[in-house]
Order: sequence, then C-alpha cells, then structure tokens
Amino acid sequence: MKTNKKLATIVSTTAFLLAFPALGQDAAGVKAEALKGRPYSPYVDRAFPTEVYFGDTHVHTGLSADAGGSGTTLMPRDAYRYARGDQIISNTGQPVKIRAPLDFYLVSDHSDGLGVIIDIMKGAPEILADPDGKQFHEDFAAGGKTAADAMFRLIAQFSQGELSETLNYQPGNPSFRRVWDDTVRAAEEYYEPGVFTTFIAFEWTSLVAGNNLHRNVIFRDGPERAGQVEPYTTTPPIGSPNPRDLWKWLQNYEDKTGGDVLAIPHNGNLSNGMMFALSDDFDDGAQFDADYAKTRQKWERIYEVTQMKGDGETHPALSPDDEFADFETWDVANLDFSAAVEKNMLPGSYGRTALKNGLMLESQIGVNPFKFGMVGGADTHVGFSSEDEDNFFGKYTSYEPSPERLIKDGELHVAGTSADGSLKIETWQYVTSGVTAIWATENTRGALFDAMERREVYATTGPRMRVRFFGGWDFEENDAHYRDLARIGYSKGVPMGSDLTDRSGDKAPSFLVYALRDATGANLDRVQVVKGWLDAEGNPQEKVYNVAWSDDREADANGKLPPVGDTVDLSIPSWTNTIGASELGTVWTDPDFDPALKAFYYARVLEIPTPRWTAYDRVRYNLELPEEVPLKQQERAYTSPIWYTP
Repeated sequence: MKTNKKLATIVSTTAFLLAFPALGQDAAGVKAEALKGRPYSPYVDRAFPTEVYFGDTHVHTGLSADAGGSGTTLMPRDAYRYARGDQIISNTGQPVKIRAPLDFYLVSDHSDGLGVIIDIMKGAPEILADPDGKQFHEDFAAGGKTAADAMFRLIAQFSQGELSETLNYQPGNPSFRRVWDDTVRAAEEYYEPGVFTTFIAFEWTSLVAGNNLHRNVIFRDGPERAGQVEPYTTTPPIGSPNPRDLWKWLQNYEDKTGGDVLAIPHNGNLSNGMMFALSDDFDDGAQFDADYAKTRQKWERIYEVTQMKGDGETHPALSPDDEFADFETWDVANLDFSAAVEKNMLPGSYGRTALKNGLMLESQIGVNPFKFGMVGGADTHVGFSSEDEDNFFGKYTSYEPSPERLIKDGELHVAGTSADGSLKIETWQYVTSGVTAIWATENTRGALFDAMERREVYATTGPRMRVRFFGGWDFEENDAHYRDLARIGYSKGVPMGSDLTDRSGDKAPSFLVYALRDATGANLDRVQVVKGWLDAEGNPQEKVYNVAWSDDREADANGKLPPVGDTVDLSIPSWTNTIGASELGTVWTDPDFDPALKAFYYARVLEIPTPRWTAYDRVRYNLELPEEVPLKQQERAYTSPIWYTP
C-alpha cells in the first residue's frame, strides 16, 4: 500500500496507534491558512452528523403467522429488551444476549393476518369453526415435521391467495386492531430518546405467486399519529399486492395525520426479477412513466441490500469481473422455492444492477425510479436479531442453536423445498446479515428517520464498522490524513446518498472515503469504489476499483490486488488481526470520468477472512460437515451511492 495515499493503523494490545505520514511544510501552511478566522475550538457551530447509529429495521416476532407458526413465542417487548442489551430466554429455552446494545430497533410483523397465529395455536372458536383453521390448529399442535409443514403450507396458501377470510385477519377485524394497538404501545414504552430508539412499523407482504415484493413501512411518528391507522395489507378489497396502491396508502396517511412515513423494499434476490422490473408487472408489462418514477423515489428512499435470505448487492452472473460478487448467493428465484433462477430475471433482483438500470430509465423518462440508499436488516423470525457469527440463533425457532440445525438424520438439514423437490434451501445457507448504520445528529426517531430519507445510511453484513463516503470536486490527497475529515467532507462535498453538486471547471469527481473496523471485530482488507454508468450508447456499465488496502500489497496493471491472507483457525474457531488494517482511507479520483455520462459511485468495505457461523457450530457440536458448507467469509459494508448527472 502506498503510504502517501492510504491510511493504516497499527494495533497493539492496549490501543490503536495511528500511523500517518508527516505533513509537508506546504500542506501545513495550507492548513494554517484555512484555520485563520476560525474559533480555537473546532467543534463550534458544528451542525453536521457526527455519530453513526447501528440497528435493525427488520424483525419479526410471534405475531407474524410464519414466525408464530414455527414456534416463536417472543413478542415485541422481548425484542426491544434484547436489542437494548437485556438477557432474554429464546423460544427454545436458551439464554441469549446481544454482544453490545443496538442504538435503534423496530418490529416489522406482517400486516396480513397480524396476530392470527395466536388464535390458531390456542384454538379460538372462530378458528375451529373454519375447516382449514381447525386443520392448521391440529397440525401446529402436533409439533415436529407436521407443524413445520403446516407453517410452509400457511405461507404458500397466503401467497396464492387461498387463505380463507377467517384465517387472514385484516383491518376492521377487532383482533387485528387489538394486536396493532399493543404493537404501537410496545414501541412507545421502550422508546428512550437519546439512548434507544424504537420505530412503529409493519411489513407489507406482497407475495405474487411466491415472488417477494415485500416492503417494511416505518413511521417517523409516535402513537398520536401512527395509532390513527391500521396497517395496510395485500388482500383485496381492503388491501392490494400492487406497490402503487401501497404508495397511495402512504400518501393518504400523511395527508390524514400530518405524519411522515417511508417504505423499505427488501430481499429482491427472491423476487424473480419483479422487485426492479423495467416494466409494470401489474399492468400487462406497460412501460413506466415519470409519475411512477417520482412516486417510487419519494417513498422508497432506501433498499435492504443484505439480510438472512442471502446477499442482494450483486450476483456473479451480473458482475463477472467482480471477484467478490459471489457472496452468500441464493440461487432460488422466489420464496416458494418453486422456480429456479433464470439469468434474464437476475437484473430485476439485485441492487447494483437496479442502480444501473435506474440511470437508463432516467435517460428514457426523465426520472430515476431506483435511486436508493443501502441498508441491511435481519428478517429474523425468532423475535430478535443475531448478527454475530458466534451468536447466531437462526431464521426460525427450529433453527435455533442445536446439533440438528445443520445435520439432521445424517444429512444436511433442508429448510425448504419446492413442491416437486427439484429446488431446496439448506439451513447452512442462512446468513447472519444484516445491520443498518445511520449517520445522524442524535439518537431520536426524528433524526434517524430524516437521515434515512436523505439516504445518509449504509449496510453491513453484521460488523459495526464506521464508514464515511463523501463526493465532490475539490478533495485533495491530504484531506484523508486529518482526523476531522467529516468537517472536510461536508464543507468540500456531499455525503453518501446525495447528488454531486455542479461540476467545478474541468475536474473529475473525487471521493473521500474512510473506514474504521468494528471495535471488537476483524481488521479491514480493502476499500473499493463501485462505479456504474451509462456509456455513450446508453448501455449500463460497471467497474470496481480498489482504492485503499492494507499491508504491503501492490496492485497489478489492471488494478487487481493479491488476497489479504487468512489467519482463521477453524479448530477454535477464531482469527488474528495480524493482517489487515484497523482503519483505511483515501481520496480517490475517477480516472475514467466522462462528464457527458450519468454515473453513480458507492463504497464497499471488506474485512479480512473470519469464521462463519457454521464454523462455530462445527466446533461446538463436533460436526462433520461436507465441503459445500462454507466455514469462512469476508464480511462487508455497502454505502449509499453518490450520483453524478451531467
């Protein structure tokens, strides 16, 4: 690594010793000149976000039918107690505690059928009076495989629109209202402004033929506004599976209450190409227009790019030149596992290609519908999230820690299969992802929500690394060497999630990027900038640049770096931070910039290799695992993009 362009930190047993190149006399003079006339205290009048807050925007409790149906008994208050640092008892009776408290949390139970699973399990009279309801009650009561099959049958019947009205609780049902009111109260009870923020939320679960179009709906507001409504659902005539109708509901909510709300699309890798389709699947493939693009951009400012059901940044078939593209890839097309991945559907399923296609649509209709920031969420269905590899409690209750969750009856444990048995997902494929990081002025609903709306957020696959990303026209090499780089970033440019301001002269854009490792986590391998653009013919293109890296590696003529190395000891399992860097940063200028072409840029930060949760289970339960089960990984972070428009 060239020390005059990169930052590195040497780790000792007691502290981080910051190793920076000495500033030359000229640079020191420039710094001194810039300080003239400023107060001695550098923090006077500082108004920009100085703190990053970590949390989860996607948590299901026993109120969701698929969670409660699989054995989850934990409720919203249990989820909040866990997230703020309390020890709780899991659904299988195991004590569990998070490594360090999160800063914010929300419960996003499915709106369709909200709370019905409680009545199914206890055998409420109206449920038993329905033949299908009676059968579900008996199957869930039987436990084991019978209950597991009933849970998947419940999901399938819902996705195919085959649930009876009795089993699909909707707004207007007294039980639906009662459960929603208690969900709102729980969020309010645990909201402690400045310390721990809870959001009122729900998941709108559009599932067209098993294709995932889910959105998590988050309110900026407290119960005085959010309590005026009941969650929107996907079941006609009250609800709709069409995102356009969800957006109308969001607008009606704001008009009625004066409140503020947004929606987070998630898990597009299981949407069979529908999440970011280039035409309207709900209108016979009609082309999108500017009104559609404006409305989508208004309500869907951020996207869940990574979660338990696979990573959604990109796919190796979409990014063949990206050596890190094949990360926690799920190659089933939808949530029913009823369709194999078809290459022509992949572009509508992954975040990076969606960002590129957004530029293309903008050139055609004048507005970019896919202009989103990046966040991560667990999508846990056990009532609490577990983003650390050594503390993974699985997707469903039946996958909480046990010797059988990976190997069952001498075979790899299968989590789900298609009806004909041709497609399957095994439990080892579940991921500990993900976490949302928000740069905000304070830990309150208002400040965090506003940061989400302006897209000053990033996603990680679990670690709580601190990442800054600024774009502008006037950054200089030495800007990366100062400890107050946020002041420089905001004064000279714009943060992640923004548009580059008017071009200055004939300059190419420069980017100030910085990453600090998780305090108790792994060192960093490298920082990359991912660029997407439209070429002169209007075709989407992409390129990944290595811009800062650890150790004494040299990039080749094509910019490719040798691997960082590997210190993982699978017998423990653990790793050592004797490779990598605790922090990395640089100023990078696009060497291939064409001012006539639309583009976006985002940073991707990679850790050194560390053990995966499967490696911890392997040692803990003394398992023999086949080679196809990965035991190592390189965790990562994705910033929100910065866009350039000619």
